[in-house]
Amino acid sequence: MENLSVAERRRRRGVIVMSVLSVASFLGFGVFSASSAPVTYGFVLDKEWVALTQWVINAKTGSLIFSTLALLGSALAYWNSRRRKTIRLASGLAGIGLLMSFLCWAASGKFIPLTGLLQGALLLSVPLIFGSMAGVLSERSGVINIAIEGQLLAGAFASGVVASLTHSTTWGLLVAPLAGAMISLLLATFAIKFSIDQVILGFVLNVLVIGITDFLYKRLLIPYQNTWNSGPTLSPIRIPVLWKIPILGPIFFNQTIIVYLMYLVVAVIHLSLFKTRWGLRTRSVGEHPTAADSVGINVNALRFRNVVIAGLVAGLGGAYFTVGAVGSFGKEMTAGKGFIALAALIFGRWSPLGAVAAALLFGFADNLQGVLSIIGTPIPSEFMLMAPYVATIIAVTGFVGRVRAPAADGVPYHRGESK
Repeated sequence: MENLSVAERRRRRGVIVMSVLSVASFLGFGVFSASSAPVTYGFVLDKEWVALTQWVINAKTGSLIFSTLALLGSALAYWNSRRRKTIRLASGLAGIGLLMSFLCWAASGKFIPLTGLLQGALLLSVPLIFGSMAGVLSERSGVINIAIEGQLLAGAFASGVVASLTHSTTWGLLVAPLAGAMISLLLATFAIKFSIDQVILGFVLNVLVIGITDFLYKRLLIPYQNTWNSGPTLSPIRIPVLWKIPILGPIFFNQTIIVYLMYLVVAVIHLSLFKTRWGLRTRSVGEHPTAADSVGINVNALRFRNVVIAGLVAGLGGAYFTVGAVGSFGKEMTAGKGFIALAALIFGRWSPLGAVAAALLFGFADNLQGVLSIIGTPIPSEFMLMAPYVATIIAVTGFVGRVRAPAADGVPYHRGESK
């Protein structure tokens, strides 16, 4: 009998599930589908260079083609798993096939603005990416950050209020990270200095921020809305030449400054974490703080700084909800995005680029349900609203395989104690 590790068994179970879904897609969306109306995919948003204006395909034919692609991807993933090789590329191929097969069936006889769908997915992913980057900084250092939701909400509140009072998006962007850092300062103080249970502390901080912002919203922002809660919003900035690239240009290079800052934050965190001395020290205090202490690293001081920096990052992400989108602050407007960012962190295996990929997946699921609800589909709208949360549940229940947090994540460090 073949001796398989737990991770390999989970991976093979994932491949089996993927294969079953591919067969179900081939039969349900293709062979037995009653709809054969054409589906139109649009690729032009504005005045970018045009490579392809639109693509029209028969819904049933498209479902069969993409389901076949999913079957091929599943077969390749199974073959690679048997040889104990990576299945990421094959799994991605199967995932794209399943998604496009579903779209062909769900949007039969409809128009899908595909470039707009992807652009909206990126925008909905912005706070998730900022939140997951905050999680990477904290948890790679050994501190569990359940308070991402509170950091995002504090950043949104501070950004919206300051932008309203100053009539300046710049001041709103500058204040938002400071608000997130204040919540992180509380997290770092109680978790690192006083060794309070980090999971409970994170939930308490979330409730604290929700309570304070709700109170101020009712007592200040609603009665004096024109003064305190009617701020300006950021305008898109087109990057010369790049924004005209077909499909990719409008998605990535015709965005507001907060999206460009997101690109920068992700690049800096990824490179710093794996290419600098600070990154090596951060990973060492998250994996084996005793060994780090033995070579002269001040474990708790480094953890404290990184947690506060994480708050700065999350607070900046919170600004997206106000100055980056609607201008005004709404009660509990983050709507659980901090917890979805935490799921993206786990789905991405505590790596910056993995977390970004997971956040983009959740953002796409969120935007897809909105688009399909608008154009009208055979699926009840209630089920479509569940899509992003179902994706989150799948991410954290082990479907993606075994994931391991940093070894010392959530474990307080006291100098002189050995593990």
